[in-house]
Amino acid sequence: MREHILGKTGRTVSAVGLGTWQLGADWGEVSEADALAVLGAAADSGVTFFDTADVYGDGRSEQVIGNFLRNRGTNHGLTVATKMGRRMDQLPENYVMANFRAWTDRSRKNLGVDTLDLVQLHCPPTDVVTSDEVYDALDTLVAEGAIASYGLSVETCSQALAAIAHPNVATVQIIVNAFRLKPLDEVLPAALKAGVGIIARVPLASGMLAGNYTASTRFADNDHRNYNRDGSHFDVGETFSGVDYAAGLDAAAAFGSLAASVQDSSGSTTPATTAQAAIAWVSQLEGVSTVIPGARSASQAQANAAAGSLPELGSNFTDGVRSIYDAYFRAAIHPRW
Repeated sequence: MREHILGKTGRTVSAVGLGTWQLGADWGEVSEADALAVLGAAADSGVTFFDTADVYGDGRSEQVIGNFLRNRGTNHGLTVATKMGRRMDQLPENYVMANFRAWTDRSRKNLGVDTLDLVQLHCPPTDVVTSDEVYDALDTLVAEGAIASYGLSVETCSQALAAIAHPNVATVQIIVNAFRLKPLDEVLPAALKAGVGIIARVPLASGMLAGNYTASTRFADNDHRNYNRDGSHFDVGETFSGVDYAAGLDAAAAFGSLAASVQDSSGSTTPATTAQAAIAWVSQLEGVSTVIPGARSASQAQANAAAGSLPELGSNFTDGVRSIYDAYFRAAIHPRW
């Protein structure tokens, strides 16, 4: 597994981490036993970075991770990032010290730690991203020892660039995948220059880039891939990266053909699944600290982690990704996020 420095946290983390939204809710049911098995399989496969949020299952994801950490022992070597800000209406007036204290105290209890490794504001409004008072409050939490570092999870490239400009922002989390290339233009270079870590989320476009969906695929009623396709519950860009489902299926097929041709430096075809190629490509982008695919089974967690040790995919693969993006999505997606 490749490793990178996670921005200004100074921590070394695995190039492929684990996103744990699915362990809380919004992806169908996952039992606690299955959730613990996923965490264990990921950690045993070299994953050292877990990403969660206080709103995933209203704290369930954090609590499961907390149980896992206790069972793993004090020298577990894992970095856990959580997020805060979506348990109340996302209004600028709610992003104040009193709420920050309450939210971080709850997350510390859920995770069973005194100091949170990394806290990210969870896709806040732009007025929050640009507020000096918000960063002053976060600096206070660092000084008090409630959190070790802070960052922001954002929806748009403009928000990411605004966050990167603040000197104590350690990380920025943003959607980066083969269907969402705009961050490659300015965000990744700016983060690299500023020493800010990029946490790339939704690397499989909600699973579409794994190549397993068809026009007849159905998702559970409590799965955001069903209920949020129109963006009625949260930013539609979080569901299939905001792409049209039918166009996404066609583009995923094209990406699958590209992934099948991956070769290593000797010219031999590298055995990798379509999902692994998609994850590996993001993890190998200059400026990306870690990429956080989710997993609902131990075998899926192991397969995702294996993407972190694939050979360099190279510029020809990136050219192929860009060609697919240009053909299917650039006109509709590039201006939006």
